[in-house]
Amino acid sequence: MAEQERMIEAVLFATSDPITLKDLAARMPHGCDPAEAMVHLRKRYEGRGVQVVRVGDGYAMRTAPDLGFLMQKETVEVRKLSRAAIETLAIIAYHQPVTRAEIEEIRGVSVSRGTVDQLLELEWIRFGRRKMTPGRPVTFVVTQTFLDHFGLENARDLPGLKELRSAGLLENRPPLGTLPTLGEDAEEDPEATEGQSELFED
Repeated sequence: MAEQERMIEAVLFATSDPITLKDLAARMPHGCDPAEAMVHLRKRYEGRGVQVVRVGDGYAMRTAPDLGFLMQKETVEVRKLSRAAIETLAIIAYHQPVTRAEIEEIRGVSVSRGTVDQLLELEWIRFGRRKMTPGRPVTFVVTQTFLDHFGLENARDLPGLKELRSAGLLENRPPLGTLPTLGEDAEEDPEATEGQSELFED
């Protein structure tokens, strides 16, 4: 029986998939009793770092559940946003609540579902209230996770055009097709400032 235990131990150690008693019997010499040998082998591994466990109709060697933490490894995965995702996120942050159609109108190109899904998965944007227009389109707004990631108390703390240009993130001259609401005149216009709060309505 001790030799049969060794045989089963060798097979279990060499395979990552669970193996049934029937398969073990086919591998072992004629006259062996894999079922009885398995009982003895499982008892011998009780309390050890590796245990013989039953998985469905088969058996396999597995790490003891209480030692699973030793097998874990935390890694930091750097995921770069695509240009489309960055532009979409910026539009949502500065114009929220904003619909998909409005995002596409500002960007001048259609917004793919994958771009929005990526931002939703990162929990940087979420669905806002539906707009009171025909079709009741859903809107998008930035989340607390987005604000926390960028060290902002609220969306009104986002840098303005002058700050972005001074940091070298924007050209000194606005590109063609820039919306009037993003121009310098609108930034200095008191009426534009007063209406800005509507852009960040949750």
